[in-house]
Amino acid sequence: MRVGTARSAAVQWVTEHARPDPGFRGAFFSGSTVGLPDDAELSPYSDVDIVVVTADPAPPVKPGKLRFREALLEVSLLPWDELASADEVLSSYHLAGSFRRDTVVDDPTGRLRELRADVSRRFAERPWVRRRCRDAERRIETRLAAFDTAAPFHEQVMSWLFPTGVTTHVLLVAALRNPTIRLRYPAAREVLDAYGQAHLYPELLSLLGCARLSAARTGHHLDELARTFDAAAEVARTPFFFSGDITAGARPVAIDGSRYLIERGDHREAVFWIIATFARCHTVLAADAPELHLARLPSFLEAVADLGITSTDDLLRRGEQVIGFLPGLRRAAGQILAANTGITG
Repeated sequence: MRVGTARSAAVQWVTEHARPDPGFRGAFFSGSTVGLPDDAELSPYSDVDIVVVTADPAPPVKPGKLRFREALLEVSLLPWDELASADEVLSSYHLAGSFRRDTVVDDPTGRLRELRADVSRRFAERPWVRRRCRDAERRIETRLAAFDTAAPFHEQVMSWLFPTGVTTHVLLVAALRNPTIRLRYPAAREVLDAYGQAHLYPELLSLLGCARLSAARTGHHLDELARTFDAAAEVARTPFFFSGDITAGARPVAIDGSRYLIERGDHREAVFWIIATFARCHTVLAADAPELHLARLPSFLEAVADLGITSTDDLLRRGEQVIGFLPGLRRAAGQILAANTGITG
């Protein structure tokens, strides 16, 4: 499917399903397809991200991934208040990139296009890039600081995994690259290679624990994840913010996309999303099918053990290693920022 065809489906979905809501304030594209031309081929392992802006300050669980007119969409909800000013958006590393280009789908108030014009004009200015790098660093620090040792182990793994993965986002932001989710590690590798800092990449993988993981072991864990994923997708009832990622419709991204990475030689780069999806599946199973959760748990524990993690103490220690890595990460991001010819001011 062409990107333009998928975007047309997204626009139609917004028209039919989002616009009628009284709280609807607009919608815009986000994610990995931003900046791609309409005639580009959309990867079968990708979706089209749409952010629906709502007047509700506490929106319900996002619709998530869904099929509409043969396109796979990822629909998120964003409170109107989070777009209060261009300065706030420019300071937000996960929001600013969506307004760098003309991504507006629907704008009944006119506010989104005004915001886009202001943000795009200042997006590459050095002070704002620095702020966004610092925003990503803060996310690492605050999320690791919020680690709950009383939470179930699969939730503890998520609490360590996601801030660890944000280390890649600091670099991507400095390079004016999209802080992608599933493909963050190959994207970070490309940036480090381009800026002469390839030596840092093994450290990123070491923080994750997969620097020496083989393709065969990664493939084994993906096979086990596929079984867990199918079980979770079948029984899921409790809504979670990631529920749309654990459905039959999302399987091409979570399972097939990871298998594609392994087959092309990026098995270590596949690990982040394999473990994230594994942990999320167990959150679903623990809520909706406790017996299945216990039955499938050994496969998850085996996967994280291959990352050197078998206990809460291991996760705490690894979190401390991430914090200890931040000064070097900050220096590397600063060097990328200094060398990036796309940055102004």
